[in-house]
Amino acid sequence: MPRADPTTRAWAGAAVRHTARVTNMLIAARRFRIVGGDPRDVIVLHDLLTGLGARPADTGDDAAVDQLWCLGTPEQSTAAVEAASADRPRGALLLVVDAGRHVPAVDEDAFGPTTLARPGVLGVPTLSDDVFLVSTGREPEDDPAAGARLRWARRSMPVSRAVADELRQGGLLRGTRIGVSLFLEPKTAVLSLLLQDAGADVVVYAHADETDDAVAEVLRRAGVPVHASSAATVAEQRALALAMLDTRPHVLVDDGSHVIRLVHQDRPDLLPTMLGAAEETTSGLRPLRVMASRGQLGIPVVAVNDARTKTFFDNRYGTGQSTVFATLDLVDALDDDVRPDLGGGSAVVAGFGHVGEGVALVLRALGFRVTVADTDPVRALQALFAGYAVAPLVEAVRTADLVMSATGVADTVSVDVLRACAPGSVVAVAGGVDQEVAVDAAVAAGAVRTRVGRKVERLAVPGGQGVLLLDGGGCINITAAEGNPIEIMDLSFAVQLGAVRMLVERGDELDRAVVPIDPEVDEVTARVALAVSGAGGGPPGGGGGTDGATGDALAAQPADREPDVRTRRFGDPS
Repeated sequence: MPRADPTTRAWAGAAVRHTARVTNMLIAARRFRIVGGDPRDVIVLHDLLTGLGARPADTGDDAAVDQLWCLGTPEQSTAAVEAASADRPRGALLLVVDAGRHVPAVDEDAFGPTTLARPGVLGVPTLSDDVFLVSTGREPEDDPAAGARLRWARRSMPVSRAVADELRQGGLLRGTRIGVSLFLEPKTAVLSLLLQDAGADVVVYAHADETDDAVAEVLRRAGVPVHASSAATVAEQRALALAMLDTRPHVLVDDGSHVIRLVHQDRPDLLPTMLGAAEETTSGLRPLRVMASRGQLGIPVVAVNDARTKTFFDNRYGTGQSTVFATLDLVDALDDDVRPDLGGGSAVVAGFGHVGEGVALVLRALGFRVTVADTDPVRALQALFAGYAVAPLVEAVRTADLVMSATGVADTVSVDVLRACAPGSVVAVAGGVDQEVAVDAAVAAGAVRTRVGRKVERLAVPGGQGVLLLDGGGCINITAAEGNPIEIMDLSFAVQLGAVRMLVERGDELDRAVVPIDPEVDEVTARVALAVSGAGGGPPGGGGGTDGATGDALAAQPADREPDVRTRRFGDPS
């Protein structure tokens, strides 16, 4: 089958990335329909969307759809939008994307006055409170619009809202002080406000490069103390984090375990009064497990990252989409004399855990030839079976246009790897630890850093050809974009709320160790997510197996009846 021409692939990729950027929404699992357009363009866009995990809607005009991608005439689009808007269930968001390749495909004036839902997204109240327009040919308004961004995030976080509402009704969090230390952007602000609405006293800290000051101000106006500033120095960040800890939180909700470790280092007297903490990253759990093995962990820490409804979705689909899209957006914004041509190029993914899987999936959907490097032979074999080339990292980078580290391990992209990189290749991090790209070691070896664009620098290492390093090797979706998509963080934050419930209910009974999330938190989160998606979740405790057993059949079995495990393959047992 012939490959699509590079220009068409570039158009489709740019349209999808623009839509994801201005909405901060996920592509995977969305039901879409393409309206009009050149059949060749339709095929490329369809293949890209399905490659990213989106689902084509049924062919009928009345089939349920989440996204209309309009490529044809405004008349075709108007009819399709009106049909999709009619009798739509309340709260079921419809995103209309004007992806006209050469001229607009949607007449925005055809639907009456529009409102600004968030920069780059227009509401259409004359049709429905749930219909929104995005134009891939127009740059978003230059306006932080933090309040609008919070409202937009909240509407797309039904799972977290449902779990928080149950906590509110039960009154469990009243009198509990919760310290939130996460990437401070609209979704985190919604989580903080949900905790506050549920009765908790909430206090927030965030690192400088993870702070949206406009969002922080919205929280302050809502009565949530925020210890964060995007302009804070390292010393000031430490003081801000300690100020948050000095409010004596009972529970910490952390990302990277930096504040959990800080309380052990600088405020150990607080540990006896704490119920515990919840940590949501792989890289954050690693040092905590070491501390626990040494008997140095003074509180139970719930491993939110290890929850299935976190790892299988946040790490794979959320981080995969957001890190790759943020990387390509930064490269595309470079001046012509600096910007490399990555279209249809080759990419290397270091690490094939859940994040690496997601990064590789998105890169392949965008047309990259992907090679995976992983020191774990089982994961390398898994990548091979998934259809990727496999090679040692120092060899793979020699011909790569793009190198993305997804290990969460320091010095993954070592000085030797940097020296081996192809001239002008782009290096970015989808992991999350300091020095995942060995920048300090490279500078010590004589490397020169030269800024060439927003969050892009040329790193020239002696003995190497020089690379384009993105955001100093920081976790690119957080430090250069708006983090993971809203629907993904809705799942992760629902798990965080479940971890908070665990700690408040029985934190004083848990071991001073890294403890697993209760399995029912995963089940409840998934069932609520299935219900709000319209897919249905089945009865509690259910789930058919390969033998066709249904949830109802399993539930009908008396709970006190032991299953008969004897084999009948050799006749009835005596």
